[in-house]
Amino acid sequence: MSQQPTSRRSLLAAALATPVAAVAVPLATAAPAAAAPVDGCQTVVDWTAVTPAAGITPDAAAPLQARVIRLAGTEFLQFRGTVTCNLTADATLGTLPPTIVPPKLTRGVVPRNNSQGINAIRVEANTAGAVKIYGPQASNPVTWIQLDSFSSVLR
Repeated sequence: MSQQPTSRRSLLAAALATPVAAVAVPLATAAPAAAAPVDGCQTVVDWTAVTPAAGITPDAAAPLQARVIRLAGTEFLQFRGTVTCNLTADATLGTLPPTIVPPKLTRGVVPRNNSQGINAIRVEANTAGAVKIYGPQASNPVTWIQLDSFSSVLR
């Protein structure tokens, strides 16, 4: 006895019809499920200005800011903004507001001016609230840093 091949269309139709047949109520008229607890992205500390260090100039259209969010129970430190500078050695970028105190050293990588094929720089926020950058050199100075991609686990 030969078996008839099953088309994808008939399998999809059967899969969509199964829930209706199982509950005997059309899905469009079924009562909505009870509201699930909020477990999405929650703002713990809203965007707050980071105090820039000497020689660091935040862009007026994209000021240097930080916030803390909670996503699925994990807290993240996030930065946004663009700064101009002329750094030739590791330096302090700024100081976090007192409402944001990392419980441990947290780090990430963000874009910087592309020079000699180097286009990223390491950013760290420590438990004292200092935001530091690592990587500038006299032979390869950093002239701008864009922080919008920084997101690092706090707890």
